[in-house]
Amino acid sequence: MMKTYIKNYTVGCLLCCGVAVAFTACDKLDEVPDNRSELNSVEKVQQLLVSAYPAGLPNVICELSGDNLVDNNVVVPATHYDAYSPWHEQTYKWEDITNYSTGEDDTPYQTWEACYQGIATANHAIEAMEKLSEDPKNDPEFSHSWGEAHVLRAWLHFTLLNVFAEAYKDDAQSEQDMGIPYVTEPETVVNVDYSGPKYRKSVAECYRLIEKDILEGIDLIDDSKYKVPAYHFNKNAAHALAARFYLFWRKYDKCVEHANAALGTNPASMLRKWSSLNTNTMDTRLNDFNDEKAACNFLIVPTYSLQDRMMSACRFSINNGKKSDDDDPSKDVAATDKILYNGGGPNWTGYIPAYAGNLFIWGDQDYGIWLFRVYEYFEYTDKIAGIGYVHILYQPFTAEETLLCRAEAKLFLGDREGALTDLDYWTAAKMVEKPLTQEGIDAKYDGTPETNIYVGDLHMQDMSPEFKQLSDVEMRVLHCILHFRRIETMYEGLRWFDIKRYGITVHHAYRGPQEDEIHHDYLRWNDPRRVLQIPANVINAGYPSTDRGEPYSVNQDSYMDKPAYATYQIK
Repeated sequence: MMKTYIKNYTVGCLLCCGVAVAFTACDKLDEVPDNRSELNSVEKVQQLLVSAYPAGLPNVICELSGDNLVDNNVVVPATHYDAYSPWHEQTYKWEDITNYSTGEDDTPYQTWEACYQGIATANHAIEAMEKLSEDPKNDPEFSHSWGEAHVLRAWLHFTLLNVFAEAYKDDAQSEQDMGIPYVTEPETVVNVDYSGPKYRKSVAECYRLIEKDILEGIDLIDDSKYKVPAYHFNKNAAHALAARFYLFWRKYDKCVEHANAALGTNPASMLRKWSSLNTNTMDTRLNDFNDEKAACNFLIVPTYSLQDRMMSACRFSINNGKKSDDDDPSKDVAATDKILYNGGGPNWTGYIPAYAGNLFIWGDQDYGIWLFRVYEYFEYTDKIAGIGYVHILYQPFTAEETLLCRAEAKLFLGDREGALTDLDYWTAAKMVEKPLTQEGIDAKYDGTPETNIYVGDLHMQDMSPEFKQLSDVEMRVLHCILHFRRIETMYEGLRWFDIKRYGITVHHAYRGPQEDEIHHDYLRWNDPRRVLQIPANVINAGYPSTDRGEPYSVNQDSYMDKPAYATYQIK
């Protein structure tokens, strides 16, 4: 599908179905990353750890599962689009995701494979260091790599846990919730049973093991050892991981401690400088946004992803909503473009100032709006044939998201004024000139989910009685924080993790390409479909599946080609 952009920027690959990346696939978790070279020096260990960063992340899965995207077949009259890939519709309908190939990008299998391959690589690096040094943790030659390997292993397990397991509730409940295999040693034999108690832990056990890995490594990381720190777990990225992890674990004092370490004494100086963004071409926008020297970009991960193509295929996008045809408010579809882009905030109206000139629309806006930052890089392997690899650079950890972690933690610690200060930093960095006040928050986030699309249907005490009960004023601040996080992390999938940990109800309305009837489904706080099914390839290899309730039928029909749409910049 060809896309035309303003300022003569065109996409290089015209393949309608996208270019899949070929991973070295294994149906178990016991892949040896590279047995051709002997790990006999610190330099080789460092080189090995470079390959431990995942080439695939669950962003697309999480965005389709969450509440940022709408089905254009529902909100755009007379459209009958199929999904860009069949499994996208399965994901949006919260079905078991099966309709994909092992080489396809963004799938559950790619996420599982990429993360566990990175874990295996980190484990082999740790084993090599143990053989090369009597005490690698305290050996000046190896301590930095020891730290990086453990923090990286923690992040990869944390990512998998948030996708393939329940959110953390409390220690009692989460001891009963099945987690994921936590693998801390390299395997040298095939057919290891990773479903046994040695490896597959409860959610609570996984949290304890993640903390152990973070604490083992975080103080050892030395940024001077990296040529380009932003492509590794540098100090700031490691502290940002710790801040998010402790926020999800509801250990708020530790969240604040690590967020402070990442943000320093002048948080405003760490945030993205939108006013200096070069907007001459899409290339310059992306290069500025993904600048490895930008203080806000704590960690940058290059991935193989078709997210841009999925969103431009006209089926699922950030778009206008729809009023129910039969005047049933529960069937209204929220306008996610207003929530994320142009619906104003507690101290701004209309579009977020930082996004002015950086938003693009399909056709005459009927088919959705998107922010440039998800646009792809294309790596040609054969320019004549027009084939190659699609890359998207993601920032799993940024100063902005870490700031919002801190604001949330401060709120639950009783420091509402401190939370407001952090939220004001965030809006100022988005070029909002008006100061943020409690009065503005009270006005914007007043009402209920039935009357205000900016207020989520939270189920905190249902998730756990240990969740602190907030006052009405504090709840409006929390709604503001979650709204800002939703804006900040769109395309990254983190909204799905917020949905899970707060028990937020999600409404999906969908209409298949051959259907006239609109279907409505609601994902409640205790719905087992909030846990993504283990990849079908892994189940077929003997790993036990996750119980997600009654199975769904799978539509095996092929999807049709998508027409081309002109793209215009929103001024």
